[in-house]
Amino acid sequence: MVHGKHILVVEDEKHLATGIRYNLEAEGYRVDTVGDGHSALQYIEENRGNVDLVVLDLMLPGMSGYAVCEALRAADEIMPVLILSARTLAEDRTRGFDVGADQYLTKPFDLDEFLSRVKNLLAMHARRVQAAADHDPPITTYAFGNVEIRFDTLEVTVGGEVVRMTQLEMKLLRYFVENEGRLVTRRELLENVWDLPGRLSTRAPDQFILRLRKAIEPDPARPRHLLTLRDAGYRFVAEPSSSQ
Repeated sequence: MVHGKHILVVEDEKHLATGIRYNLEAEGYRVDTVGDGHSALQYIEENRGNVDLVVLDLMLPGMSGYAVCEALRAADEIMPVLILSARTLAEDRTRGFDVGADQYLTKPFDLDEFLSRVKNLLAMHARRVQAAADHDPPITTYAFGNVEIRFDTLEVTVGGEVVRMTQLEMKLLRYFVENEGRLVTRRELLENVWDLPGRLSTRAPDQFILRLRKAIEPDPARPRHLLTLRDAGYRFVAEPSSSQ
């Protein structure tokens, strides 16, 4: 089988990089490998538009995988990034998502799960590219209450004060804005924002929504814009009624 998809593996352990490359090529993918972050960024710059997925280690010489992922996201909003790491703490995973990773897989990993995630990320990327070609340009600016958002530059101001937001927080906020007024379930958020199975048991959406409320709500304890619907999900309301 030949997929024609091009994958860059960024891994400094040569034996592991060789093994990953072998298994991906056995699935029909085109694969290149580099051993450090600077080489990864240079490779992507020289092959702009021709890399469909980056498999990224975190513990790299000279430049961490976190810094590489941030640089990739600054240059390309939709190219999927799959982090592979021996770091297993929740804060490591959270930081990985904060800098823009699409998925995070801990070492040692199951080969079938790895290949499944690669396949799903590439399919997701193809849908994003197609959607960009088929539809109007995505929302770049949005305002509600005393909040102004620039999605293209990741800038949010609340009452004139700049609030720093992570890539994932902005992705979540964009999803709510694009679905304003509609019930959004936790399962939907996991599948469409985190690109994870909707059945997964995790409180990540709840934690990120609490962080968004602290940033955008006048009183986070009594939210007016980002509402919780008990046992159902969430609803974003740009202009709440006076009774709320």
